[in-house]
Amino acid sequence: MQILKSILAISLLAVLTACSSNQSLQEYYIDNAENPNFLSIDLPVSLLNMDRADLTNDEREAFESLKKLNVLAFKRNADNTVAFTSEKNKVKAILKNEKFTELMKINTSYGKATLKYLGNEDAIDEVVIYGDSDDKGFMLVRILGNDMNPAHLLQFLKAIEKSDYKGEGLGEIGDFLKG
Repeated sequence: MQILKSILAISLLAVLTACSSNQSLQEYYIDNAENPNFLSIDLPVSLLNMDRADLTNDEREAFESLKKLNVLAFKRNADNTVAFTSEKNKVKAILKNEKFTELMKINTSYGKATLKYLGNEDAIDEVVIYGDSDDKGFMLVRILGNDMNPAHLLQFLKAIEKSDYKGEGLGEIGDFLKG
């Protein structure tokens, strides 16, 4: 009987440990917001100055489905190489979760990037852009909204081109990644 109790206790502990190791992306953002290796910024979509842009109905609908952008960037340097590798692996493990659907992979001169989303293809609630570079670090961008449509992502990019947005609020990210 004692052996049975021990097996049950170990099994319960294993299940609880496995459940707690499945960190969500939101939890990851929260856990690292104060970490000195990271820069964390929340940007309201109102920052994009779309109210003054001459948008088509599709572009306006795409814009209105957005709520905010969360940016989390890890800057790699000579002192945090081990932490960089560890954090990069954590993010990749989170993004491998089957609840994320991959839209595309991109290779650029800065590094590799992946675009994924949560929700179904007609009603996306979150778009995640993850990019990394072994010499610079990595960046996660969460685009949060209500029932975003993948076709609207292209419309949204066109709308940004029409706005008078000049990158206000993003200077910290550029400075973080450069220096």
